[in-house]
Amino acid sequence: MHPERVEKWAKRLLLAEQDRSPIPPLTEQEPGVTVEEAYQIQLALIHRKLAAGDGIVGHKIGLTSRPMQEMMGVREPDYGHLLKSMQYPSGVPVKHPLLQPRVEAEIAFVLKKELKGPGLGLHDVLQATEYVVPAIEIVDSRIENWRIRLPDTVADNASSGCFVLGNRPTRVTDAGLERVGMVLYENGEMVQTGTGAAVLGHPAIGVAWLANKLAEFGTILQPGHVVLSGAISAAVTVKAGAWYTASFGRLGFVDTQVLTREAAE
Repeated sequence: MHPERVEKWAKRLLLAEQDRSPIPPLTEQEPGVTVEEAYQIQLALIHRKLAAGDGIVGHKIGLTSRPMQEMMGVREPDYGHLLKSMQYPSGVPVKHPLLQPRVEAEIAFVLKKELKGPGLGLHDVLQATEYVVPAIEIVDSRIENWRIRLPDTVADNASSGCFVLGNRPTRVTDAGLERVGMVLYENGEMVQTGTGAAVLGHPAIGVAWLANKLAEFGTILQPGHVVLSGAISAAVTVKAGAWYTASFGRLGFVDTQVLTREAAE
């Protein structure tokens, strides 16, 4: 894809977010667009946000479940960037320019050492992790009605919206992450359940994949950065104004209210 078209799509996606006006799928307007080209668009989009004063605080992993990979026709996850403007603390209502948000519960890794692929595995991730915390990711799409194929979601920063981190750090040696259970509540009513093993068998495997994948682009996961390791259960379509709580047993919980569009403005 010509650099001018890469910049064109980055600008269109950014305007769609700012105006809260979704656009038709990239894959319908650019037949034959590749995943590699979609990552170029994602990077151009992130560079525009960095130029406006935002900052990178980590990365997110998507498409970690086998059903989602089969639906997209892929055999590996994808990734996006986490920015400072996207991060919220637990218990605070989310005020963010969301279009068609969905809630996912995840385990977030906070790193104490850099992770530089390739060739990393689960134990490399655990040794590089300062702690883990419960997280809620509010995924979103700038593509009309979530009519996405893989290049659409990759270009759109892996369908990122914002994220909320719990405030109870747990050392990975005490976590037993693949066995951790999660219950997601909407206004106190249970809507999803899952376990850490739903993420590629162990959430740290997803983080290792990310570090190895980023190595292809010369990127290293940095100390202090957050990694959202992938959804533990299916996403739940947001009800505006509802409170969402994800309880992770011994890891604690994280909760947030997703405001209506009018309240967010």
